[in-house]
Amino acid sequence: MVPFAGWSMPVQYTGIVDEHQAVRTAAGMFDASHMGELELRGKEALSVVNELITNDLRKLVDGQALYTCACNEGGTILDDLIIYRAAEDRFMVVCNASNRDKISAVVGNAAKGRCDFVDQSDDTALIALQGPKAFNVLSLAGDDAAKCSELKSFHFRDAVVANVRCTVARTGYTGEDGVELFCPWKDAPHLWRMLLELGAPLGVKPAGLGARDTLRLEARLSLYGNDIDDTTNPLEAGLGWVVKLDKPSFVGKAALEAIKAKPLPRKLVGFEVTGRGIARHGYLLRNINGDEVGVCTSGSPAPTVGKTIGLGYLPSSLAELGTKFLVDCRGKNVEAVVVKTPFYKRAL
Repeated sequence: MVPFAGWSMPVQYTGIVDEHQAVRTAAGMFDASHMGELELRGKEALSVVNELITNDLRKLVDGQALYTCACNEGGTILDDLIIYRAAEDRFMVVCNASNRDKISAVVGNAAKGRCDFVDQSDDTALIALQGPKAFNVLSLAGDDAAKCSELKSFHFRDAVVANVRCTVARTGYTGEDGVELFCPWKDAPHLWRMLLELGAPLGVKPAGLGARDTLRLEARLSLYGNDIDDTTNPLEAGLGWVVKLDKPSFVGKAALEAIKAKPLPRKLVGFEVTGRGIARHGYLLRNINGDEVGVCTSGSPAPTVGKTIGLGYLPSSLAELGTKFLVDCRGKNVEAVVVKTPFYKRAL
């Protein structure tokens, strides 16, 4: 157990690699109750949220979610979010635990005088069930839960799972299929125990922060505070696909238009370490002459890929696939190469 954004969180239960492989081959369960859940209700709820995010909320239908960034006026990232549209006048914003206070304040201020806003984080638990057998487990948790297999990716519905009323979303942070279940705080222990009990014969295991990190890195999913933060913008971070500059004004739009109008000075790239060493967050990246040119934002051995991988910011001139460079691993320059991402993609 370690401190994490004000919470006590498990790094591992049976071992990072064991839990990682369980998610890839069967299913893993993550307690993600540290995440923030912010609810907005009212006629202007859609407009309030849409003015704060880079993606376009107007394209959603009821029961659909989208991934997006929220930026400041300078176009750098306050947080990456998932927005859930329950109805035309009801939305839920899910933010990272480390940014809950910041995002709650931003959203709450924007909602003043326009729509109702409630921070539901302290009353809402979140359990992620991820892996190829996730829906097999849900099918054992009741008839209503079994119907959740009909959900499309990034869609959600209310359902009774193991006698607990939940909102079940086909979303996740592992690169695998699966669901995230929002439920009342008081019901979470029962739901956790029941899903583990039902899933045990199928190979389901609890998983901690360690496996969560290796899984998301293989899938090239950004981690706030590592790969993205308020010093990075979505365009250089490879998140241009969630920036809709053709929609009406949103916070950071002018800055992002100006950034897009010029060549990007740097880009977040995926790389493999070809020498002997492990790239870690904060390690310097050097060109082949040994000059400092960038920084590693995430790095780890990748159990599924069987290689040591990483993400980092490099000058655009060094960001092309196949470009070789060096990672400064505690004073030792180790060879690496820019590769295509995601490093892992599940078979559909």
